[in-house]
Amino acid sequence: MNIGIVCYASVGGSGIVATELAKCLAGRGHEVHLISADPPFRLGDYQPGLCFHRVNTPAYPLFREPQYVISLATRIVQVAREFSLDVVHAHYAVPHATAAYLAKQIMMASAAVERVPRIITTLHGTDITLVGSDRSYSETVAFSIAQSDGVTAVSHSLKADTYRTLAVERDIEVIPNFLDCKVHRRIYNAALRARYCPPGCEKIIVHVSNFRPVKRAQAVVEVFARIAEKVSSRLLLVGDGPDLGDAMDTARRLGIQKRVEAVGEQDQVLPLLSIADLFLLPSQQESFGLAALEAMACEVPVIASRVGGLDEVIEDGVTGFLHPPEDVDGMAASGVRLLTKTELHRSFAEEARATVTGKFCSDLVVPMYERFYAKLVDREFTTSKRASA
Repeated sequence: MNIGIVCYASVGGSGIVATELAKCLAGRGHEVHLISADPPFRLGDYQPGLCFHRVNTPAYPLFREPQYVISLATRIVQVAREFSLDVVHAHYAVPHATAAYLAKQIMMASAAVERVPRIITTLHGTDITLVGSDRSYSETVAFSIAQSDGVTAVSHSLKADTYRTLAVERDIEVIPNFLDCKVHRRIYNAALRARYCPPGCEKIIVHVSNFRPVKRAQAVVEVFARIAEKVSSRLLLVGDGPDLGDAMDTARRLGIQKRVEAVGEQDQVLPLLSIADLFLLPSQQESFGLAALEAMACEVPVIASRVGGLDEVIEDGVTGFLHPPEDVDGMAASGVRLLTKTELHRSFAEEARATVTGKFCSDLVVPMYERFYAKLVDREFTTSKRASA
């Protein structure tokens, strides 16, 4: 099958999942074409069957803003024509679903086009709960979703949010985020742990995000400060974004700045997760929680907010603890409990890994997308795994 995948290139769950899906599909014998403004964050080395197509957006003095939707739609049309795409899979509703709809209309109006691909939109989270719900965008977003040939959401929570937030009545299929479980696993590195946890430090706590307000980075530091009062520990802040400075200011205000280290954006977070003892995710909203899933794959229990789709990933009292977002004290108490009770921590770590391998591995989830594609294009296909180069 010839598949086009449209995604953002920047760090974020939707771009990461879209890129990993593209790589998995190429590995399973499909011809996959990634379409984005820049090479996606996790694209990596050359892989047979996977091709990247850049969207170039010229800046003209007449326009006050870059015309990304127009240039993206044009690029989708070009790629669809040249490579006879069966499917265009738009990740993140804003503006990719709109650009895909426009591209489809252009192709349908052209007598020269023999095949018009089916348009699939995958909803990831803030494209619905934050951006899509803004009255400046909501009607266009709802229309673009309604006009897609197929729609998926990464959690049941997000599916419900979409029906509640937008005037959408069409069917939405839930296909969760996933990981390559052969790659995402704990690989302990004693030297790296010693680098971040020198003598006198007992535990390492990690938070990974894009440091947007919804991630509540200051709350991460406040939870850690309470844990550090009872457990000798260090906090690693992985990623970058507008709220990182405020988080570090909070650490200085609380007098724990020497125990908090910002390590910036990292292409590979597995080495850091593999030395971690606990993962903090006190978000205001999470439609899935890919960062939590990555931590769990590395046998790291998660303390998180009971919001959105996190309870579809984390089993409270089994693989982590869930609390109301404002319950900083409760999160800290749960963290102390896990970090001071060895057998409890071991049980949570093992259950976390088992949950990922039992429900969220690519070998389980990617075939769900293949079946969804096949149903929409009304075509049988076989999967022949391509040897990786």
